[in-house]
Amino acid sequence: MKAYKELSREELLALKEELEKEYQAQKDLGMKLDISRGKPSKEQLDLAMPMMDVLSSTDILECENGTDIRNYGLLDGIPEAKKLMGDVMGVDASQVIVGGNSSLNMMYDCVARSVLFGVMGSTPWSQLDKVKFLCPVPGYDRHFAVTEQFGFELISIPMTKDGPDMDMVEKYVNEDAAVKGIWCVPVYSNPGGAVYSDETVKRFAALKPAAEDFRIYWDNAYVIHHLDKDSHASILNILEECEKAGNPDLVYQFCSTSKVSFAGAGIAAMSASPANIADVKSKMKWQTIGPDKINQLRHVKFFKDINGMREHMERHASILRPKFELVLSMLENELGEAQIASWSHPVGGYFVSFDAMEGCAKEIVAKCKEAGLVMTGAGAAFPYGKDPKDSNIRIAPTMPPMEELEPALKLFTTCVKLTSVEKLLEQ
Repeated sequence: MKAYKELSREELLALKEELEKEYQAQKDLGMKLDISRGKPSKEQLDLAMPMMDVLSSTDILECENGTDIRNYGLLDGIPEAKKLMGDVMGVDASQVIVGGNSSLNMMYDCVARSVLFGVMGSTPWSQLDKVKFLCPVPGYDRHFAVTEQFGFELISIPMTKDGPDMDMVEKYVNEDAAVKGIWCVPVYSNPGGAVYSDETVKRFAALKPAAEDFRIYWDNAYVIHHLDKDSHASILNILEECEKAGNPDLVYQFCSTSKVSFAGAGIAAMSASPANIADVKSKMKWQTIGPDKINQLRHVKFFKDINGMREHMERHASILRPKFELVLSMLENELGEAQIASWSHPVGGYFVSFDAMEGCAKEIVAKCKEAGLVMTGAGAAFPYGKDPKDSNIRIAPTMPPMEELEPALKLFTTCVKLTSVEKLLEQ
């Protein structure tokens, strides 16, 4: 097949007619499919079911320091859980706060505390005329939604294969005191799968913010979520690099077991410098008397240590790897020669980032929805949900079983081809 852009108008019209018939046939199947969110599949969730048996009514529910975990206390989590999650993030347990099940909740609280009370004695953001936040794009829609809800000005920063465009990051951060933070997913970024290079991490650590209360929101959501057991991404330790650069307080790091144990009942954690941790805890003590320590102990007893968690993640990868292989092979087989799209080739994380011809994403997603396939909204990976090129679509292949994923991808590629032909005919 020739590239679509090389086809004559007559060839495009004939192809359009053929694709319309194919699309109608798929609509007639009455499919109800969903590849919109990065949720673990039932098969993945089942991997952690033995966790429900590690505690019983006859167990002595004490953590290693003797605290009765059925009672109040331990604002920052039980020592064993702080050690486990610290090992995930590569930091000492003293620099960790373990919370409930949602790292997004912890990020939201960090933003909210900054708005209400300021950061380490600085002016509360609510008292400032303007607050700006940097958003690497394409990126995680829920990150952007948090800062949008608080009314911040969101500034898009283009992503490269090595992370955000650091020339732009440095210019905004170092020159504009209204810039208070940046969202980062440093390993297998959502949705593009990029892994921050050593140079990128070092440049982040060496930032000289115009604002004393600027913070990097380092969401290490996929730090152990590898697809290829022989090719694990690894990056420099951001807290260590910040310390070396003389910027120990520059970063808040987050992670969770949401895609390790149970998505709705895992444990989340944040790490930061001692000064940042003290500042956060000074506000948290009025917010809660302590997290769900029984769930924290359940996780520690199940995984035992970071090695147990890594072994568990290899079982996740064995489930996910065939799904990502199917996505990439079908995209190549259906769209490769047409030259009407490009896509990421992740070796970890939960998504494939897909870029259609400019001006086509919304129409592709709409066609999919009309035929029974729910996709993430076009533009979701950009601040305010507005993709200036209307081309990016996030594919989330993790939740549906293989027998549903294949027809979903077949429908998706049909919609991509049909929409692309319509766009070319318009031109």
